[in-house]
Amino acid sequence: MSLLAAGAFALQQRQSFLERLLKLEEEADAEPPVSDGPPANFNFVFTRLVYQGPGGRFFRGHTWDTDFPKADRQFLMGVLRYTGIHGRRQEHVVRLQDPNLFQYPFLYAVEVGYSHFSDDEAARLREYLERGGFLVVDDFHGSREWANFEEQMRKVFPNRPIREVELSDPIFHCFFDIEEKRPVPGLQYLYSGRIFEQDGTAAHYRAIYDDDNRIMVMINYNVDLGDAWEWADLPEYPEAWTSYAYRLGVNYIVYSMTH
Repeated sequence: MSLLAAGAFALQQRQSFLERLLKLEEEADAEPPVSDGPPANFNFVFTRLVYQGPGGRFFRGHTWDTDFPKADRQFLMGVLRYTGIHGRRQEHVVRLQDPNLFQYPFLYAVEVGYSHFSDDEAARLREYLERGGFLVVDDFHGSREWANFEEQMRKVFPNRPIREVELSDPIFHCFFDIEEKRPVPGLQYLYSGRIFEQDGTAAHYRAIYDDDNRIMVMINYNVDLGDAWEWADLPEYPEAWTSYAYRLGVNYIVYSMTH
């Protein structure tokens, strides 16, 4: 009887925790946008890429807005505090066919395992990257999502390989010294106990390089920096992962602005 009671109590606690997280997400989504002036007034604008996908999670037709806008806002507060960059605090989004795309040299895209680029969009992204743009992809997991992402990137760069990024690469040392490539699990870890999602077994930091060996696309695979930013203020989410995610994200921004 005591075991049954303990099990029921644990289930009740888990349900209560999930309900609390849902409420926090709803509150974050309801927050009014920060009014921080037009992007042209700033040296840096953190810009999230809007893309369409065939169904996506829960068949919403899109997954680009996962963790949005709270992750973007909280990460930007850290960027401004750490670096002194004259950056915009307000979240910003852009589509590949937006005529102003080239005004935003840093793009962040999530859940790219569900992404789909038309031929025109792939050509537009190729032009953006070859003209000096920088893309960070994050929060996608497992072999199925990797296969889809790889297929989409072959449309963009048919002949450029995806490579593992060595720890000696400047991207890991341009602001903070990143001494190891760690996993950064999503919020699901708190109720599942799993570091990795789907059939993922290891964190990978990969990239597509240009002809001068500079990174154009930084790939966080089996990693969820966005959740670490979004839930930085949640006591249950481990500070070590949040700190690592902030430092890594800051390095990506500094690298994009200096390379």
